[in-house]
Order: sequence, then structure tokens, then C-alpha cells
Amino acid sequence: MRWKRGSAAKMLLTGTLIAAVIPLCIDWEMVYASSTTSGASVVKTDQELQNTLLRAMNQRLGQIQFVYQGKTNQLKGQLKQALEEALESDPYMNYTIESYGYSYSGSSKSANVSVQLSYRETAAQTAYVSRQVRSILGDMIKPGMNDHEKIKAIHDWIVLHLKYDETLQKYTAYDGLSSGSTVCQGYSLLAYKMLKDAGITNRIVEGTATPRNTGVSQLHAWNLVLLDGKWYHLDTTWDDPAPDRKGEIGFGYYLRTDAQMKKDHAWTKSYPAANTPYRDTLKQLIRQNDSRKGFYKKLERDLEYQLYDPSQIVSSSAQLRSKAQAVIKQGGRSLLFRYHGSKEALVDDLQDLYRLGVNSISYVESGLDETEDLRVYVTWK
Repeated sequence: MRWKRGSAAKMLLTGTLIAAVIPLCIDWEMVYASSTTSGASVVKTDQELQNTLLRAMNQRLGQIQFVYQGKTNQLKGQLKQALEEALESDPYMNYTIESYGYSYSGSSKSANVSVQLSYRETAAQTAYVSRQVRSILGDMIKPGMNDHEKIKAIHDWIVLHLKYDETLQKYTAYDGLSSGSTVCQGYSLLAYKMLKDAGITNRIVEGTATPRNTGVSQLHAWNLVLLDGKWYHLDTTWDDPAPDRKGEIGFGYYLRTDAQMKKDHAWTKSYPAANTPYRDTLKQLIRQNDSRKGFYKKLERDLEYQLYDPSQIVSSSAQLRSKAQAVIKQGGRSLLFRYHGSKEALVDDLQDLYRLGVNSISYVESGLDETEDLRVYVTWK
């Protein structure tokens, strides 16, 4: 379901996500002549350089000092690359680092190096996240659950237990777990951690998103998950109603393809392609008729994939009245259907429902993915 958003759209503050990758506070030209520091650790290869940086990051050290032994004429580029590769090797760390910078000095064969780092999350806070995630997954993940069930459980937990931080001050998984609110970076970090600890390969995607009600692109982050050998987008932030509505879960951005996401999302890096519609995957799983068929059928309804059944298409007022009458007989006051026709014709057909004795008709319509039809949800009293 596509939830309407207010003017305070779900986003990252400008520069916060970029700061983890293209820091704003680095002076790349601080090169001075000095002697080698006595007693400092020695690094000789690019791999040792990357490992040294990653170990320090995991300890949340604010400053790292070591001696680099080797040709130093390209050390500036080596340090930059080593920092970027260390961060890329650990996505959680990548988006926990707020900024980094370095300086070095020495001769053509040896240099003293100092790297400065700042973090959005302390080591103690990351340890708290790990403990909480283990506890949550221990209660949530039951023996025999497959990855489809795990992803659904994790997605729903995050949407139900977090709300978007309208102050735009909370960026981490720790913020989300400790206070109950965070921005999209925190949502995607928590999803990354929970999925990874549940044994599901996933990545954090950085890019932009454009809320339909504003038309303005804003920095955004979400996840890619690998499920049965296929990649899918998962945006827990945009599946969380805003403002928060307790107990409600959206599924408009649950396991989507690149084509489906590109309608209002864009990404700035190269990521694995997501080309398989999840509704096709669910159809195949339902045909297997195994013990999980009930779960798959319910998930199919939650994701509104029944609208792709030709029998769900409404193209006349008579068809709409017939569907509404069936709902009214059962005491229902709402109807979801697929409409084939213009928006003007839809309004006329909805007006015709007053002939059934209902009152206060209201509706929400949007385009149905990969069709020329409308998804329509109508309510009445």
C-alpha cells in the first residue's frame, strides 16, 4: 500500500549519508616532513592498511597512528582507497561512520600516518544493537522458518516498532531500538543487521526518493535482499505509515523489482539487478502446495497481488455495484478493486453506488504497477 506523506518526507538530512562515503572534513594535502614515530605499529601492504583501519573502526577509535613503510609517492591515494574499501567491506560500519580524515609526514620510503574518525554510534551502542537483535530474532524466528517467512517477520517488526523521526536528528539502528524512532538510515541499518543475523544476504542502497505529494527528490536509504538466488528491494521506511499509525503495516515497497522502484526511487551506485516480480515467485510457491501454502496465500493478499487476476477488473458501474453488494451483504464497508477506465468514468461509477443505500463514499486511487489500470480503495457508511 502506498501511504500518503506530509511535507516532512522520510529522508536523510543532506550530507549525512554522503558523509560516510565522501566526508566533508578531509584535508587531503596535509603532508609534512618528520621522522618516524618510535614504537608505532608498522604497515607495509595495502591489505595490512585496510585491516588496520577496520580494526580501529570496530573499536571506535577516534584516532589511529601507525608507520607506513614503502614508497610514499602515492600514499594519499592508497589511504583514500583503503578507507573506502574498509568501509565497503562492512556496510553497517560504512553508515555508522560520520566522517574521516587523515594526515601523514615522512620521507619517500616511510611515513607517519594519523587517521581521524568520528562515529554516529559508539562501540557500546553497537553492542546494545547486537544484543537486542539477538533477543528479537530469538523470539521471532521459529525452527523450520524459511527465508520468505523470516523476511516478512523482520519487515513487519521494524514497521510496527519504529516510527519516523520527524526531528531528523536520529540516524542509527541504536536510535531506533533505544528510542523507537529514527530516519531512513536507521531503518535500513536495523534491517541490514536483523536480516544478516537471520542468515539473509542483503545490502544497503543509497540514493534518492521522490514522495508523490511533493515531487521533490530527497536523500534516502533502503535495502536489497537476496532471496532464493534473486535480488529484491525492501524499503521498510516507506512501508511505515507517516505519521505513525499504531498496528498498521504497508507493503508498497516489499520485495520490489528495479522497474517498480524506479517510479519514485533512484540509486547512485551500481547494485545487483532486481528483475523478478515477487508476485511471480509467490505464484510458483503456491503451486507447490506444501505446508507453507497458507502463509504464501496470505502474503499474496497482503501484497494485493489478487488485483492481477483478470476477475478483479472492474470496467462498468454494474460490475462495481455487484462487487459492492457482495461486500455489503457480509456487513463490510470497504472494497479494493482494479479499475479499467478513466478517472472521470471512475467517479461516475462510484457515484452510482449511492443507489445501494450507502452514504459518505470516499476513495483513494493510484496506478497499478505494470498495467494501465487503477488500484481503487473505496469506503462508505
